[in-house]
Amino acid sequence: MNEKTHYRKAFDSPYLSSADIVEPTVLTIKYVRLESDRTKKTKDQFNTAHFVEREIRKGEPLKPMILNATNSKTMKALTNSAFIDDWNNVRVTIYVDSNVRFGKETTEGLRISPHQPEEKRQLTPQSKKAWAAAIDAFKRDGNLVAVLAHVWMTEEDQTQLIEEAGRV
Repeated sequence: MNEKTHYRKAFDSPYLSSADIVEPTVLTIKYVRLESDRTKKTKDQFNTAHFVEREIRKGEPLKPMILNATNSKTMKALTNSAFIDDWNNVRVTIYVDSNVRFGKETTEGLRISPHQPEEKRQLTPQSKKAWAAAIDAFKRDGNLVAVLAHVWMTEEDQTQLIEEAGRV
């Protein structure tokens, strides 16, 4: 894992950026809404993706991501729908493209892979053996990073697992 600090971290954007992604990252889009620019630099509205996952890394909150035209077209292709309301609960791989055109400049930018990530199975409390193993992993590591590398869980199930791990 890269422990260095990207120079763009100093700009403290309210949105996910290339400074936040150190390797291709699979995330689950909880929902996409048309929202006003949080930076207050423009009065524009953006397709803004919010994620199921709460952290990008331990202790680092996951920010929403603006879906520019390229990423919105990718979402349309992945979901077979041009409607942002149909982009809920879609797993995507986000990566940094170092050749993004922004006006006359070439810069780093986030891209959504046009390929669906490998589907992880969902972990629920009903999967007794896997649930117990996830509790053990949480107690060992103090977080769900290792668990979520192999399965996906709803926010409610993540909370329940953490609570159960604290009781055991």
